[in-house]
Amino acid sequence: MDIGSLKVFLTVAEERGFSRAAVRLFRTQSAVSQAVRRLEEVLKVELFDRTTHEVRLTEAGRTLLGYAERVLAVTDEATRAVRDLKDLKRGRVAIGSNEAGLEVLLPLIGRFRETHPGVEFEVKRSPSRLLGAEVLAAALDFGVVAFSPAEAGLRAIILASDELVVLSHPSHPFAKKARVTLEEFGRANVIAHSDPSPARERVLRTYAERGVPLNIKVSLPTLDSVKRAVELGMGVALLPRRTALSELEGGRLAASTLPELRRPRELRLVYRSAGNFGNAAHAFLEHVKTERAQNPAT
Repeated sequence: MDIGSLKVFLTVAEERGFSRAAVRLFRTQSAVSQAVRRLEEVLKVELFDRTTHEVRLTEAGRTLLGYAERVLAVTDEATRAVRDLKDLKRGRVAIGSNEAGLEVLLPLIGRFRETHPGVEFEVKRSPSRLLGAEVLAAALDFGVVAFSPAEAGLRAIILASDELVVLSHPSHPFAKKARVTLEEFGRANVIAHSDPSPARERVLRTYAERGVPLNIKVSLPTLDSVKRAVELGMGVALLPRRTALSELEGGRLAASTLPELRRPRELRLVYRSAGNFGNAAHAFLEHVKTERAQNPAT
């Protein structure tokens, strides 16, 4: 039973005649009759009562009619869905990122959706160290990381540059200092981000290697919670500058550099070099490439 024969059968049933169905389908009456006959041979039943002047459905034909309507409706829906994917009227893009990466990623998504509002984005919070493997396994289309991925089979686009800065309340003594030493920061009440990351490990390792105490008083699970604690005057924190741009511009936080841990870094969008992803993901990648070409990462 093929879709074409079902469509002919349904048209004959709706028009109640082979000649009228032929006109509607732009086919000869003979071709229409043959298509119905083939369907009857497959089902081993007669679908139409041909003894009357007006073609009428048999009991078997009436039974098939409802199924044929549903099958053709689903077929049309599937066809539209596939065409919509091609035309980017729908689609889905999966991206892995930590909180720091979202500051650069969200504006890119927002600008892309201005011209492709039907495309859905799912951004998953993932540890940076796992993102390369997840992208390679096609569990994600893209990942946002702050280091050059070690996995073979990945490429990267630099999205933006960033650096770690000491954040403090405007009334804190650090707010008046352009630079803070390793020892000064270590003696302060430190609010730490508890989520494991290469940046956190580097900070802890540096203090351990220098033999300098690090006075961590509170550890919190999100960057927003760390910033909020600093805004409340609970202590100081070492975070990427880009995660606090709005607070710094609004005067709710102050930033100082810590030269020993400053280490400028580049946020990258990583993707499979094989390029085996859907139309929506491919279009988003081209969108990012175009934006970066027009506005080099800063």
